[in-house]
Amino acid sequence: LELKRMSVSKDYRGRGISKALCGEVLRFARARGYGAVVLSTSMVQVAAQRLYEGQGFKKVGTFSPSLLGSLLCFQIFHYRCD
Repeated sequence: LELKRMSVSKDYRGRGISKALCGEVLRFARARGYGAVVLSTSMVQVAAQRLYEGQGFKKVGTFSPSLLGSLLCFQIFHYRCD
């Protein structure tokens, strides 16, 4: 199962909504027999990385999205939670 484009409005950040949404996705996946939840986030989304790692996701890969991204050392991180 892929978690894609989760976002919480700036006005509501810091209230645990992202953590609750992420937890619900994991419960949904487990209840339906999915083997893992995967997602991608960028290197600049540090708060998202902390959230996912705190929910049990492990970083399983990195890549640069383009030649320009490579030149700028910009990376996308892949995460997986089994």
